[in-house]
Amino acid sequence: MTTTGEEDTAARGGPWWWTRWRSAAFDWSLGLVSAVECAVEGIPFARDAGIPAAAGVVFGLLAGSVLVVRRKWPIAVVLVSIAITPAQMGYLMGIVGLYTLAASELPRRIIASLAGMQLVGTLIVTFVRVRQSMDQGRLTIGDWFIPFAAITTSLGLTAPPLLLGLYVGARRRLMESLRERADSLERELQLLAERAEERAEWARGEERTRIAREMHDVVAHRVSLMVVHAAALQAVARKDPEKAVRNAALVGDMGRQALTELREMLGVLRSGGPADRAASVPVVAVGVAAAVVVEEGEGPCLSELDELVGQSAAAGMVVELLVEGEVRAYAAEVEQTAYRVVQEALTNVHKHAAGAKTHVRLAHRDGEIAMQVENGPPPEVSALSAGFPSGGNGLVGMKERVLALGGVFVSGPTDAGGFRVSAVIPAAA
Repeated sequence: MTTTGEEDTAARGGPWWWTRWRSAAFDWSLGLVSAVECAVEGIPFARDAGIPAAAGVVFGLLAGSVLVVRRKWPIAVVLVSIAITPAQMGYLMGIVGLYTLAASELPRRIIASLAGMQLVGTLIVTFVRVRQSMDQGRLTIGDWFIPFAAITTSLGLTAPPLLLGLYVGARRRLMESLRERADSLERELQLLAERAEERAEWARGEERTRIAREMHDVVAHRVSLMVVHAAALQAVARKDPEKAVRNAALVGDMGRQALTELREMLGVLRSGGPADRAASVPVVAVGVAAAVVVEEGEGPCLSELDELVGQSAAAGMVVELLVEGEVRAYAAEVEQTAYRVVQEALTNVHKHAAGAKTHVRLAHRDGEIAMQVENGPPPEVSALSAGFPSGGNGLVGMKERVLALGGVFVSGPTDAGGFRVSAVIPAAA
């Protein structure tokens, strides 16, 4: 992993305003060299000015040492350099100070102004010094050399550090911008990874709920009927052997049907079918596996409601099926949901109102299909009561199925002491 800007800044540490000890040592070295240079140049300055040489050396040491603060106050360094230009001192300080100023984050107008002042100052001082040298006879070149020397010297001392500083500053700003973009991208990737993990966790929860609902709908009804028949078998085993045999056969049939459906579900969950196409996303594969019966068209449909009601009637329930409207085919998901709602409602009657009279109504309407399962109050004592455990998930599962298709689900007790389950599902869900 690359070092980001925040980590790189935190890793640095230097005295005062320096970000690194190496930078501080470099600036102190430059300041020392500049102080020595100015001290040496202060000797002829003191002689020309008619002051003691020691004063010129001290002045040069103080002026040259200003270069140490070039990173903190580059403007001060350039101004001092311009101020001592007439004394022909501080050439190193002028070059380094102008470079530091150009590479800084200061506004361009300030950089241009100070660079222009230094250019003009160097131009004037060089012009005067060359003129004096020619007047004193130390130079015998023509007058054309005076402006030529002044211009070339001033440009040579000003343009290179200015252009180099501008380039380094632009490059530094570009690198900082790229580093900030890298930091931002890394934060965004981390956020996306966290969101992906949250979505994956949510998807796993949804698939667990879906599988639990499928398993509940597939097994609970069959097992409930088996328990009812087993209770009836126990009650009539000695009194009516023939009826006991019939109940035992029904228990066996129910058990085999439950096992068959359970094997189909577990087989799809383990391998094969649409789950293989989603192997790269195991959570989705599980969800597809849970619904494979619907996708392959092998799930329950509305045409099997007569058989479903007949099974409940065989278990001792007084149940009546009423179908209204023109019977027609619907999408497999709609038919399975409608079937599961009726199935679970009948299972709840077996569990909580054994022996109660039950009405099942199915209405085919324009653009929707409606179903209602209503039972009356259970009798005081029922020979079919078998003490069913209740997990409280049946109504929740029915509601989730119906709402997932954009339908409406209502359930609750009736005024007569019974219970009613109603659902309406759009036909084009």
